Amino acid sequence: MLVLPMGVFAQNLKFGHINAQEIITVMPEFTKAQNDLQTLNTQLTNEIKRTQEEFNKKYQEFQQAISKDSLPPNIAERRQKELQDMMQRQEQFQQDASQQMEKAQNDLLAPVYKKMDDAIKAVGVSEGVIYIFDLARTSIPYVNESQSINLTTKVKAHLGIK
Repeated sequence: MLVLPMGVFAQNLKFGHINAQEIITVMPEFTKAQNDLQTLNTQLTNEIKRTQEEFNKKYQEFQQAISKDSLPPNIAERRQKELQDMMQRQEQFQQDASQQMEKAQNDLLAPVYKKMDDAIKAVGVSEGVIYIFDLARTSIPYVNESQSINLTTKVKAHLGIK
């Protein structure tokens, strides 16, 4: 019975750690995804601004017409309904734009994270480590550098990044 615990401790347990944030931010795929997301965000923001400006213009025209008492009640009611419809469409567009941005972010970044995770696994296998802790994703207050191997540069090298 005493031999069994000694055998467990006799094994050379190897642990590794990385900083995924340091890796992902230098991946060309990540930079391209960020640029694509920024472009989409700019397009959606511009469209939201355009519709907001259009709404504001029509609202001001409506307010001026009401203050001058130049609109018959049935036309005033119809224009007010048009403004309400316009506001609802704008709110719906903002919700759709938010969902579109979230979907685009998932679609563009998921393959980048998968590629990085695959590289981490490959380095882990080749280094023979039991665990690789990601210091960027998980809060680990202490890492003993003499007993845990920093594999960040090896993962970068596996991905072809300097």
